Amino acid sequence: MSTLSRLAETLIGSEIVRLGNEINARIAKGEKIYNYTIGDFDPEIFPIPQELENGIIEAYQKRYTNYPPGDGVLELREAVSEFINMQEGIQYASNEVLIASGGRPLIYSLFRTIVDPGDKVIYAVPSWNNNHYVHMNGAEHCVIEALPENNFMPRAADIAPHIKGATLICLCTPQNPTGTTLDKAELEKICDLVLEENKSRAEGEKKLYVMFDQMYFTLTYGDTKHYNPVSLRPEMKAYTILIDGISKALAATGLRVGWALGPVKVIAKMKALLSHIGAWAPMAEQKATAKYLKQDSALESYLTHFKAELEERLWSIYNGFIALKEKGFCVDAVAPQAAIYLTIKLDLAGKTTEAGTQLTNQSDVTDYILSEAKLAVVPFYAFGADKQSPWYRLSIGTCKKEEISEMLGKLEAALSKLNP
Repeated sequence: MSTLSRLAETLIGSEIVRLGNEINARIAKGEKIYNYTIGDFDPEIFPIPQELENGIIEAYQKRYTNYPPGDGVLELREAVSEFINMQEGIQYASNEVLIASGGRPLIYSLFRTIVDPGDKVIYAVPSWNNNHYVHMNGAEHCVIEALPENNFMPRAADIAPHIKGATLICLCTPQNPTGTTLDKAELEKICDLVLEENKSRAEGEKKLYVMFDQMYFTLTYGDTKHYNPVSLRPEMKAYTILIDGISKALAATGLRVGWALGPVKVIAKMKALLSHIGAWAPMAEQKATAKYLKQDSALESYLTHFKAELEERLWSIYNGFIALKEKGFCVDAVAPQAAIYLTIKLDLAGKTTEAGTQLTNQSDVTDYILSEAKLAVVPFYAFGADKQSPWYRLSIGTCKKEEISEMLGKLEAALSKLNP
């Protein structure tokens, strides 16, 4: 049999896709599944802002159906600059902003712009897709195992031993898959490490950059605050590329409008790469997003309601898991901080089912919970963590509030059937 490219032959399949296919097959057969795997939204539960929807329709009616500029329409780049300044107090010129069809092509083009084959890339696990982007670029994986006691976020002390010779540090906060955040003190320490390292590098030597994925930064709850490297350390602007967009902030995953903000030289090269890939956000969606981002009162009103709905679901499920833990079941959860995810623990490996089958690993646990409780969640090993990690991502983008109690009841029944 002939082989394909080395990349194609070595690319790792997505555990999330595998699980999703299994769930869809069960649903197609009429089975009711509480599908909390997908990092997406059910539009019937979480619609996009009405003003944004109206703006898109209006833009299509005005025949905005041609190619957009390679870096995005000017009014959107200006609107993004104003939005980021208003939200985070940092300033970017329009030539420091790049628009694309969501975060993925921006991350890919960033990797291709900065990372050469063999370059060291530092990232923590669990985290979304860093392992795959490093692999696709032939880079050296420098993996940090983030711990539950640190809310699964990397610390400066974890990064420091590996920083020499590194080309890129990948940070995501609020974090996918954990829904946790990087606190101010740790982010400041990481920034200081980067600044100190870059000062030590010789003239002409490649600098160390930070990819700062903040796609969920508007979705924080309670006392949780989001911090940005550039606002904490203005000198970091020269070494930081922010990845952001409307996908999660406005429940607008299918509209495909994302943006990167960073140094002019990096942004220009990313634009050149995207000009060959063609991963542009549609013209009409760009026009509508530019208009909507300037409607401060409408945006604030939407976010207030949207966040309240998300937070209510997260806390309801969290409280349910803690109640199960207090009953003696081997489950746990991390208190909600941000995003649309809840970190839950299903520490069931080694237990035996009523049929006498032992759950030997987390894959068995995942399948058992899906079959018996009809609960579909994603194990952290799908995000690069250890195969034996008992932690999972639970996403609430398709969660109906009225089904939460029912789901928790079925989970308790499934847990009750297990023997030590």
